[in-house]
Amino acid sequence: MPFVSVTRLRLRSVRFLPSFFFHAVPSYRQARAAPGFRDGSLLADRSWTFWTLTLWDGQASMRAYMTSGDHRTAMPRLAGWCDEASVVHWDQEHGDLPSWTEADRRMRAEGRPSKIRNPSPQHADLSFRTPRLGLARPFQGRPG
Repeated sequence: MPFVSVTRLRLRSVRFLPSFFFHAVPSYRQARAAPGFRDGSLLADRSWTFWTLTLWDGQASMRAYMTSGDHRTAMPRLAGWCDEASVVHWDQEHGDLPSWTEADRRMRAEGRPSKIRNPSPQHADLSFRTPRLGLARPFQGRPG
């Protein structure tokens, strides 16, 4: 059954942007080549907020990606970089990437905040602003 993963990260300062991108670009490349990756979209929102929306063959595929390579190296750094970070996952019947509107709805209704060192007042209850969806960009797995 297809598995959806949505992440939302807000950097607490522009000073973390270079380090964030230094780790985000290799993680993006790793996802595109990961076994079981089907489809994805990236959203650069306002106030240094970044979302990922990915579709996987199953939870095991996503977890294998998450706990290996460049992504595994980047994950511990988020606790210091971010003042908001959250994640939501779900299984779905169809193999189409959900809309960003659905991703936002699920994040608010079913998401959970990640452990970070300097949380904003909105972090714990996921009361962040509605994302601006016009800047979302698709990314797909590498052919073959």
